[in-house]
Amino acid sequence: MGYAQLVIGPAGSGKSTYCSSLYHHCETLGRSINIVNLDPAAENFNYPVAMDIRGLISLDDVMEELGLGPNGGLMYCMEHLEENLDDWLTEELDNYLDDDYLVFDCPGQIELFSHVPVLRNFVEHLKRKNFNVCAVYLLDSQFITDVTKFISGCMASLSAMVQLELPHVNILSKMDLVTNKRDVENYLDPEPRLLLSELNERMAPRFKKLNKSLIELVDEYSMVSFIPLDLRKESSIRYVLAQIDNCIQYGEDTDVKIRDFDPEDDE
Repeated sequence: MGYAQLVIGPAGSGKSTYCSSLYHHCETLGRSINIVNLDPAAENFNYPVAMDIRGLISLDDVMEELGLGPNGGLMYCMEHLEENLDDWLTEELDNYLDDDYLVFDCPGQIELFSHVPVLRNFVEHLKRKNFNVCAVYLLDSQFITDVTKFISGCMASLSAMVQLELPHVNILSKMDLVTNKRDVENYLDPEPRLLLSELNERMAPRFKKLNKSLIELVDEYSMVSFIPLDLRKESSIRYVLAQIDNCIQYGEDTDVKIRDFDPEDDE
């Protein structure tokens, strides 16, 4: 059994910084993880790259040879990856043992995890290779400044959850850059009535029924919740990693050592 995190989220949400911090945190603990770059436009890394999509295809080459723009070129690269899952990816995965832990650093184009099937097929391939996979969705905490942006972030995360059909951990990144943490904390465990009231105040009266349905979706079904991540604090990284490990059942196959005891001592 292998283990994998699929790190997704909008551009600029801190995915590569998260991967780098996670790698150095695990290195300190003496725990082995492997970071995989799935962004064909990436250039600089603050972590050792175990696998790199640029070994298969790069955005610069596609833009130059096909005359595509950055976004169209990236989508072409990801579709090319999809076409080579049985060849390139399978060959790369064969270099890792059954209990290895992979973290896939993905591009930030939101269509990749909202409606385009590339990442979903990528995930299905990992599952066929006996990997337990968890989606880690990062959202910039500075984006969550009012109720409308909060609901928008929830809907984007929910879209990814529905598309990928994976265990999901949603993270509010860049908490170290937030000046007033109370504004963000109000949305970690929000009161639905207050959310609805604030949403109705900000939107036209004709949207009241829609607002009520959105709040009910977020609250009653507990579909979306966020974990704050402050990369300055090892305890914050450790907590997030523990939540993800629990989702993919990492470590549950490890033999449990039970202390010998004398039954008479319990009497």
